[in-house]
Amino acid sequence: MSTPYDIPEVLDRREGPYGEVVLRRHGSLLQIIANGCFLMDTSDGRSERRLVDAALAALDAADTHAGHGPRQDPHVLIGGLGVGFSLAHAAAAPRWGRITVVEREPAVIDWHRAGPLAELSERALADPRAKIVEADLVTYVHETSDTFDALCLDIDNGPDWTVTEGNGGLYSPTGLRDCARVLTPGGVLAVWSAQPSTDFEGTLRNAGFQQVRTEEIPVARGVPDVVHLGVRPG
Repeated sequence: MSTPYDIPEVLDRREGPYGEVVLRRHGSLLQIIANGCFLMDTSDGRSERRLVDAALAALDAADTHAGHGPRQDPHVLIGGLGVGFSLAHAAAAPRWGRITVVEREPAVIDWHRAGPLAELSERALADPRAKIVEADLVTYVHETSDTFDALCLDIDNGPDWTVTEGNGGLYSPTGLRDCARVLTPGGVLAVWSAQPSTDFEGTLRNAGFQQVRTEEIPVARGVPDVVHLGVRPG
């Protein structure tokens, strides 16, 4: 027998600058859909939290490798607000100094500030360290004069599976040079992916990143999620 939860309930549907974005409820879960492609939901958050933790651990390791202690109050950029897991996890960690979130979809920002996703991010958004910037991440890292100790990027399903065609530039040699430009010496680039990309590891090395590695995140079934990591030389 079917139940009311068999069909997701659409809570909001908007035409954004990059196409249609939808927020829907499926049982107890909230889901974000972009141009018909499932992006994420509120079922777990393990991968998003691991993205932030892996970046901080790699940053501390790079500082130790360089011969000095962990830096104080590092500034992290989170690329993609999503359902808010990465932001909430970063705000729960006292080590981070400033937390900048870059999100290009006004609807997603609205859902967090005054919508159903506020329950996940309300406390983090009230944190004085946190700031949301409405911008396309590819453009932002190319143009900003700000600098960061870590970039935690989760705007696609991975370097080989982008949500929109323009995002591919972020993982190109030019995009990675922009990432390196906004990183402080010894800063860390962390990129979430739904599957490993050996080609991307090579691209990171060719772009000048050091200590390149891929950390797996076990999932219930199928290929594990991963975080690709690289360090800007000091």
